[in-house]
Amino acid sequence: MRAPKDTERLPAPSLLQLIWLASPALPVGGFSYSEGLEAGVDRAGITTETIASNWLVDQLHLTLARGDLAVVAKAIAAWRRGDLEHLGELTAWVLQTRESSELRLQTGQMGQSLLLWLRNQATASQPQFEACAQMPPTYPVIFALAASATQASVRDCLLAFAFGWAENMVQAAVKSVPLGQNAGQRILARLADEIPSAVDHAMGLMDSERQAFAPMLAILSSQHETQYSRLFRS
Repeated sequence: MRAPKDTERLPAPSLLQLIWLASPALPVGGFSYSEGLEAGVDRAGITTETIASNWLVDQLHLTLARGDLAVVAKAIAAWRRGDLEHLGELTAWVLQTRESSELRLQTGQMGQSLLLWLRNQATASQPQFEACAQMPPTYPVIFALAASATQASVRDCLLAFAFGWAENMVQAAVKSVPLGQNAGQRILARLADEIPSAVDHAMGLMDSERQAFAPMLAILSSQHETQYSRLFRS
């Protein structure tokens, strides 16, 4: 296979920015949410590595690829061309499709935390911050703002978003099933293999084709609100 030329490579600052945005150490609180997984352990029989792995792969393709990844793709393009009307529409869609108070809390809290983090960086402009003040913060749209400042392609940005999600979810599985670290790494390897196709699917979706239909996940998320013993906020 021919090695890419230097001119084809993502500039180091942009690559490092994407790695930073995908890091579980980013202070946005992603580690504190399980997105229904903890309730699935309690009520849906997620008790083994295989079941947890299958659950997360399904969640990647059925919810993330058809929803948030597609939003991030559209939002990056909207931020880059300054289309505030479209950004408002994407924000409204994210909020309208969060089917439980926990899921709505997650996207709002993580979006607000990422926005605060961005204020300490030199990537977003004052007009962009002023635009953010006109709409509720949601994590996919604010992530897109952070990613849009890089020279990365939309696809590379989505790969970073998806891998950051995968790392957080695998750690949630390790803690709540519970699983060993080696099992967690096997699940993460499987998700890494699946992420490119999920990203490609998301990039091919038009606004009218996004979906947020995961009724069992919504039920589990609602049940988690009153679950007796919990490690996570969702």
